[in-house]
Amino acid sequence: MSKSEWENNEEIKIFREYLRIPTVHPNVDYTACVEFLKRQADSLGLPVDVLYPVNESNPVVVMKWLGKEPELPSIILNSHTDVVPVFADKWTHGPFSADLDDEGRIYARGSQDMKCVGTQYLGAIRALKASGFQPKRTVYLTYVPDEEVGGHLGMRELVKSDYFKKLNVGFSFDEGISSEDETYAVYYAERTLWHLKLKISGTAGHGSLLLPNTAGEKLHYIVNKMMEFRESQVKRLKEDSNIDIGDVTTVNLTQLRGGVQSNVVPPLLEVVFDIRIAITVDVDAFEKQIREWCAEAGGGIELDFEMKNPYVEPTKTDESNIYWVAFKKALDEIGLKTRYRVFPGATDSRYVRHAGIPALGFSPINKTPLLLHDHDEFLRADTYLNGIEVYKKLISAVANV
Repeated sequence: MSKSEWENNEEIKIFREYLRIPTVHPNVDYTACVEFLKRQADSLGLPVDVLYPVNESNPVVVMKWLGKEPELPSIILNSHTDVVPVFADKWTHGPFSADLDDEGRIYARGSQDMKCVGTQYLGAIRALKASGFQPKRTVYLTYVPDEEVGGHLGMRELVKSDYFKKLNVGFSFDEGISSEDETYAVYYAERTLWHLKLKISGTAGHGSLLLPNTAGEKLHYIVNKMMEFRESQVKRLKEDSNIDIGDVTTVNLTQLRGGVQSNVVPPLLEVVFDIRIAITVDVDAFEKQIREWCAEAGGGIELDFEMKNPYVEPTKTDESNIYWVAFKKALDEIGLKTRYRVFPGATDSRYVRHAGIPALGFSPINKTPLLLHDHDEFLRADTYLNGIEVYKKLISAVANV
């Protein structure tokens, strides 16, 4: 297709309109987004609810496509409406312009993560409805806020609500990550996310002395232990070509705080680690190991979990999961080359899986640079339109299980 053909394509127009709504952190205003989604629901003839699980600043939009057998467990097509901050001076196109270049690249924050998926669902349903298709199971499209900062004001509370329980959800679609080669990644699990602050107390005094049990000495010991563990994971990743980043535990020192003056040994230092624990690791045993390192360092160290997600069982990828069977069969019939992976970050699927509902993360994006959260994030128009075709197959297959 040419640039003019892409510009005049109705699905591309809808996608670009969505991208131009700046639902960007911090202090997101979702007003225009909600109105856009309500218009889309109306154009598809789908009833729509707007919910506020926590507060009126964080709305959840739910569209309903009634199934022929609504008593069966339903399917949800989930996406988040918020996007991460931008550094506009680092972009060659306006981050909310949705500019389309001659190569068909659409530039905007959210083009990959994940407004594309939110409107691809709509395009797939539009085409399926036009063909006369009605799913066996009811399909809900859920558009949630706050995912980019933890989902605490969105999906986490939504799944706890009576409203969600009444949806009788059997399976959930959610986001994946673009692939730079010809394959497509399907994510069946996520690592366990911790943000751990260590508050390290020690002997305070004059900077000219060699005081015992200082916070600095203890900090040195702990950081060394954490970095040694980190290096073991780097080595595993380097030596085993069959695994990727989602299969190892990542440890990164992200913040250091403390001290009052250059010649005063401080009574307290704080260090924060971002930790993503592999699904093969016993989280209780890992916490015990950290506590043992703190004791070895000299004690007086408090573990303060700024975020401590529980271990969540992966979605089963075998014959026991009828949704997985249908999902995989549909991908195979299309002829897509797929890889089955543990998601390296954190998505709203963790809250759905924690509620006992199987969920798969999948974004139909390949041969595309990974630019989520990066400058000049873009998605090609032909990739976007192909994704609608992929979702037509996947949604109809899973909803008819």
